[in-house]
Amino acid sequence: MQSTRILMVGALIAGSAAAGSLATSHVPAPVVLAAPATGVASPARPADGGYADVVAKVAPAVVTVRSQRVLKVADQSPFGGQDPFEEFFGRQFPGRRSQPQPPRREGALGSGVVVTADGYILTNNHVVEGSRQVEVELTDGRTMKATVVGADAPSDLAVLKVEAKSLPTLPLGDSDNVRVGDVALAVGNPLGVGQTVTMGIVSAKGRATGGGDSYEDFLQTDAPINQGNSGGALVNTRGELIGINSQILSPSGGNIGIGFAIPSNMAKNVMDQLVTVGAVHRGMLGVTVQGISSDLAGSLGLSGVKGALVSAVSDGGPADKAGVRRGDVIVAIDGQAVKDSNSLRNMVSRLKPGSTVALTLFRGGQERQVAARLAEMPRTAQDDSSAPTPTAARGALGLALQPGDSGLEVTSVDPSGPAADAGIRVGDVLEEVNGAPVRSSADVRSALGKSRGKPALVLVRRGEQTLYVAVPERAA
Repeated sequence: MQSTRILMVGALIAGSAAAGSLATSHVPAPVVLAAPATGVASPARPADGGYADVVAKVAPAVVTVRSQRVLKVADQSPFGGQDPFEEFFGRQFPGRRSQPQPPRREGALGSGVVVTADGYILTNNHVVEGSRQVEVELTDGRTMKATVVGADAPSDLAVLKVEAKSLPTLPLGDSDNVRVGDVALAVGNPLGVGQTVTMGIVSAKGRATGGGDSYEDFLQTDAPINQGNSGGALVNTRGELIGINSQILSPSGGNIGIGFAIPSNMAKNVMDQLVTVGAVHRGMLGVTVQGISSDLAGSLGLSGVKGALVSAVSDGGPADKAGVRRGDVIVAIDGQAVKDSNSLRNMVSRLKPGSTVALTLFRGGQERQVAARLAEMPRTAQDDSSAPTPTAARGALGLALQPGDSGLEVTSVDPSGPAADAGIRVGDVLEEVNGAPVRSSADVRSALGKSRGKPALVLVRRGEQTLYVAVPERAA
């Protein structure tokens, strides 16, 4: 199966897997990446009408990524998907009950970009999510096994590592300097036909496709991108990486000229953290914000449609301590203008937890300055780039979790994971693991370390009841 996220009439559909994060062992030693290039925008189209020299330079650094994962097939009737008796009688008779089907393997195909000569490769999280085996195919025909250094579901980025030396690499460009109208080339392996290069322009910047908890600041391009291009390169005409191709907007699944790439500056920030510390740490301000419409701008007395309107402030959070109030409009951070609520979220996420930022607020017709010391955005098991097991796409238990009032609420369950086998459901709240209270993914990992080969004893609150559940250790 080719892997490219497709936005089908506004709905986000992953070509190979649902949103989540994958992470295995990480390399503690820092990796030195090429500094983002600066300077003028991409030059005009060459006089001879071609970009062959640019393609010859970048193509060897773009690889094919093949991954394998195991899926648990949904229970099926002995009659197949359509049981003729079920419509009238349900599943009341023993002979008509669903029969469990054995797990099946699924392959996913995507692309990747070699960014260091010793084998670090950038790709999309959804290309390798949940995979137990990943291989990388180079343009010279070599195939290598790859290790997933870490992945970050909210940005849809993953870092792979192959054991090699002197690999061709792509230098990182400065995506902040990219201009709408610049020529862009997309390189990848669409639909498994082999490496392909397409050309277009940068159609827009700062796009968001509404991916829930995702961090989105996409470059939009009309360079044709199809399934299998995910994780591949978007380059400028100097041969610099300006984006990692990630999604397309399409009513049919095919290219219609609306593709999205993760900016290289965001990719570099995520990769640096995954490689050096094994996780992505993001700043948190502690506010809920919404966009500004023309009507809201008029009501608030703003001079234009700009900034992010604060609709809620977390008690005791950084914004609360700084004096931010509901109804304030955050118009700048450290002097940099806030365009909208999505740009505010991205700006804060790039800042280090513990750093102090200057917020420019618009309140009562006047601007005022306050200082806020950022906290760290909590990382749930779904956004956990350091869990060491093969099931780390949904944490060691096979769960996606989010902080709740008395523990960690289960937001999704991996049907092939150990928690599903133990009967844990969406909506359950994990209160303890092996006798220790859990309030974060770090608490879960620490408590699971005490299992010592035995099933983990998990205290679950389900509605008004609590119960203990034994979750067996995942086999490697």
